[in-house]
Amino acid sequence: QVQLVESGGGLVQAGGSLRLSCAASGRTLSRYAMGWFRQAPGNEREFVAAISWSGSIGYYGDSVKGRFTISRDNAKNTVYLQMNSLKPEDTAVYYCAADSYYGGSYYYTRTVSDYDYWGQGTQVTVSS
Repeated sequence: QVQLVESGGGLVQAGGSLRLSCAASGRTLSRYAMGWFRQAPGNEREFVAAISWSGSIGYYGDSVKGRFTISRDNAKNTVYLQMNSLKPEDTAVYYCAADSYYGGSYYYTRTVSDYDYWGQGTQVTVSS
């Protein structure tokens, strides 16, 4: 089965930046929509960003729109999340996920249950 491994999390000051990476095993990202989610203690898993298999359009949750950018490199089986202007409210464990359903070149989903594979998460902590 598909394995996803996140990296790049850490401690950063408010206003700083981090770049998260999600590496998939083998050549496993063909036609997969990919997403980033986050979860803080006591909260439900929140949609952050998604990108269709074509990689030409990204989609974002309202709380991160304009600050975060999702991208993918299918040749490297890797998805990225560039996070700028970080705020303390961004503190959470960040998870990448893969949706094997193909709904078209620009298909994506914000729904947790639609994703088939999940990484173990990477902690992002933003201090003030």
